[in-house]
Amino acid sequence: MESSSNISHGGRKNKGPPFKFLVPLIYAPVLPLIRIGFRRNPVLRDRLFTAVLAGGFLHGFYLVTDVYDVESK
Repeated sequence: MESSSNISHGGRKNKGPPFKFLVPLIYAPVLPLIRIGFRRNPVLRDRLFTAVLAGGFLHGFYLVTDVYDVESK
């Protein structure tokens, strides 16, 4: 019988890193760079910072709900 990891990935083994968990390594350094880079345009700076931060929270919410979904099965 196949293991649960093979079934969840369509019968193939997962050899690479889980990219959905590595995304914060990309957008976390972007937040201070937005603050520094858009100092002269505070309206755009605040809107862009809020959008990236909201995207980070949504991504975290997706990961948490995905984990709960996997554990319930």
